[in-house]
Amino acid sequence: MTKPNFDAMSEAELRAYVLEHRDDQEAFYAFADRLTAKPPSATYPASMTPEEIHKAILDIIQQKERRRSPS
Repeated sequence: MTKPNFDAMSEAELRAYVLEHRDDQEAFYAFADRLTAKPPSATYPASMTPEEIHKAILDIIQQKERRRSPS
C-alpha cells in the first residue's frame, strides 16, 4: 500500500486520515508538524505574568458562555 502525500492534504483531510489510521506514526508526525508550524492564535504582552494570562483566558471563556446562554 502506498502512503498518501501528507503535504498535499488539507489540515482537515490530514486530521481525518490520522483519526482513521491511528497507528500511522508518519501521518501523526506530519499532522503534529503542521500544527506546530502554525502561528499562535493569541499573543500576550511579555509583561503579563502567567496568572494574568490565565485570568484573561478565563474572562474570555466566561464572556463567551454568557453570550451563548439564553436570556
